[in-house]
Amino acid sequence: MAVQLIDPLSGSKLEADEKGGMSAGGRSYPVINGIPHICEASNYTDSFGLQWNLFATTQIDREAAGIRQSEDRLFAETGWPKGGLEGADVLEVGSGAGRFSRVLLEKTGARLWSVDYSSAVEANRANNGDIAPERFRLFRASIYELPFPDDSFDKVLCLGVLQHTPDFEASVRALVAKAKPGGEIVVDFYPIKGWWTKIHAKYLLRLFTRRMRHDRLLKLIERNADRLIGASRLLDRIGLHVLTRFLPVCDIRGSMPAGLSEAALREWVVLDTFDMFSPEHDHPQRVEDVAAMMEGAGAEVTFAGFVPLAASAAAVVRAVKR
Repeated sequence: MAVQLIDPLSGSKLEADEKGGMSAGGRSYPVINGIPHICEASNYTDSFGLQWNLFATTQIDREAAGIRQSEDRLFAETGWPKGGLEGADVLEVGSGAGRFSRVLLEKTGARLWSVDYSSAVEANRANNGDIAPERFRLFRASIYELPFPDDSFDKVLCLGVLQHTPDFEASVRALVAKAKPGGEIVVDFYPIKGWWTKIHAKYLLRLFTRRMRHDRLLKLIERNADRLIGASRLLDRIGLHVLTRFLPVCDIRGSMPAGLSEAALREWVVLDTFDMFSPEHDHPQRVEDVAAMMEGAGAEVTFAGFVPLAASAAAVVRAVKR
């Protein structure tokens, strides 16, 4: 695969060293289970490492059961063709357990360079490492210190991630930097739709939950999941879905794929609820502000708005690097 690897701190070319790691300019990085770790072992994404290794396959599409939520979301948000991207170098930043990595490997011909800052890279490797190894490279690294030169990729993709980074605008700049001139950048994010966006159980309770021990928070959600699912369904049944925003549980009607068994739905609810309350950062944005960030980073916006999905809509910005 053709993209050069560099030490993000010095810009020097990374080479395999005698210790089985990668080195450049006197700085060495370990390679663990075939994955270069270009970052510290613990950071603000620790909750994601926990959740994606515990729920490694929860969001992976199951075509035999008719569940293609990841596939449908990826192609709807990007507008990319299924079966296309032959020979294109695609950078995926924030891949988690690899739900979109799998779609790109199975449904396109892209050469995929996938990065996550958390230990979720282990789940991605377990899920997808054998699908198309000649087209798949996986790295653990920060969005701000990516081990690739600027102007390297035909496509840059970042789904479900930007709101969880410390500096949203700096993250956008980092993504645009890695695209080639004429290359495309596609991102989605949690939107601010109005003054009521943060009048929500998530933002009211995160003051406490993001400071809790992750294992304690997960047990708390597990213990109450059935009651919360029941309460959400009751509000739906009596026509008061609007009030579910005040329940400390994910939006079941708006985020769950159709066709899940009760056990699978419960597992997905526990995962998504933990994902609501545990991250250190959660910074929703206005669509027009993200579009302005793209323009300021040197990209021409081609789409900025909401993309309809099965039960909801995603805030998406697409742009092409100048």
